[in-house]
Parts: sequence; C-alpha cells; structure tokens
Amino acid sequence: MSGQAELSQRFARLKEISGIMTAMKSLSLVETRKLARFIGHQRRMLANIQAAAADFLSFFPVANVGGKQPAILLLIGSERGFCGNFNERVLAALEALPIEQPAPALLVVGHRLGVKLETHPGVIARLDGPTMTEDVPSVLNRLMDALHMVSRQLSGDGAALFSLAHEAEGEPALKRLLPFDPPHAPHFAHPPRLQLAPPEFFSELLDQYLLGALYGLLYESLAAENRQRLAHMEHALDRLDETIASLALKRNALRQEKIVEEIEVILSSQQAFAEEK
Repeated sequence: MSGQAELSQRFARLKEISGIMTAMKSLSLVETRKLARFIGHQRRMLANIQAAAADFLSFFPVANVGGKQPAILLLIGSERGFCGNFNERVLAALEALPIEQPAPALLVVGHRLGVKLETHPGVIARLDGPTMTEDVPSVLNRLMDALHMVSRQLSGDGAALFSLAHEAEGEPALKRLLPFDPPHAPHFAHPPRLQLAPPEFFSELLDQYLLGALYGLLYESLAAENRQRLAHMEHALDRLDETIASLALKRNALRQEKIVEEIEVILSSQQAFAEEK
C-alpha cells in the first residue's frame, strides 16, 4: 500500500473517531445542563426537609444512640470511562482519611471504581452506578436495598453512614449522613401539629431525608463526572484536530508530489515523441 493510501486511511479513521468523540462531548454537555437543574431542585428540597426536622427536634428531642456505632462509607465513582482521573481522586481521598478502628465497611457505587477496589478487604458490596440522569432512581433503589442489608449485617440497631463522593463543582468530599445532625432551627412559640406519633413521624422524616441526601449525592457525582468527561474530551479533541491537520498537510503534499510526477511523465513522453518525429 502506498504512503498516500495509508495516510488517507488513517485520516478517515481519525475523522470518524473525531465525530464519535464530538458526539460524546455533546452528550456530556446535555447531561451537565440537565443535572444542574436537578441538583438545584434537590438542594432546595433537602434544605426544606432539614428545616422541618430541626423544627420538630426542637420540640421533640430524640435521644442519641449511645456507644460506638459501626460505620458504612459510601463511595461513589463512575460507571463509564473517558473521565480522566475521576475515580483516582476518590481513591486518593479515601487513602487520606484518618484510620479509625474498626474500619468502616465500604459500599461502592460505580463499576470503574469498583474494579479498582476489587481486592480491597473493606468492600462489603459493589453496585453499578448511573450512566445518565434517568438511571439515578433505579440506582437509588438498589442502593437503599444494599444499605439496609449491610446495616443489618453490621448492627441490628443501624449504623453510622458517611459518604465520599465528588461534589458537583469540586473535589471529593466526606459527609456524615447518619446519625442525622440537623441545622439550628429558629425558635417557634408553638410545636408543629403532627398527624402521627412523634417517633413515627421522625422515622418517616428520616427516610425522606436519607432519600433526598442520596439523590443529591448521585446527581452531584454524575454532574462532576460529566464535567470531567467534557474537559477530557475537549482536550483530546484539540490534540486530535492537530493530528488531523498535520495528516491533511502530509496527504496534500504527497498528492502534489504525485501530480508533479504524473506531469513529468507526460512531459517526458511528449518530449520523447517529439524527438522521434
């Protein structure tokens, strides 16, 4: 195969790859904008739940669980690749955590992160993560089931729950989800009117808070993942465009050389014909 044919084939392959990567970049941009709206709604809803819980607890205090509780650490990584060092940053944050005994049980969400922690002795369960916004509810259902299972394995009275995941606009952050620690509530003169007994009401409210918090974690991690993928794709496309432009110059140069050779052959043939006459 000639050098020009090889260049043309490589040029066509890289153009096809560029089209695929551009489509992936566009999908990540769409997901990022969609998730920004979801995250705003979720943060407001969670703030309302926390405010209601703070108001309730100011009139109906709940005794804290005594003693040292076993802990579950929820790690959220990516399900797909092409997102740079997204998962490595979660692992680095995990390694930087102070070591406490007993070590927390690790519940990992995201296939790519789960593979990196495949041999970690602390991993008690691994789940596939969301690839797009619409996947989050089904992932959350599986996550809640896994949390109940792990909690029962560790302690019949429940366990402390922490999360380590990317925030939408920043680095991985450690958060405590349970035991619930509400913000300070303004003082009201009268207690809230309840349709349920206080313990039952607080149990239901706690379930809603946990659902809201986990929704927020999954949405924010997915948003950060897509932002990382978007930046990764933009950088890769810039390098790919440079390579394609370089190949185009080489291909054009070879084509011109070929044309010059053909012209020289034609001119040589005409000259030889003229000399024969």
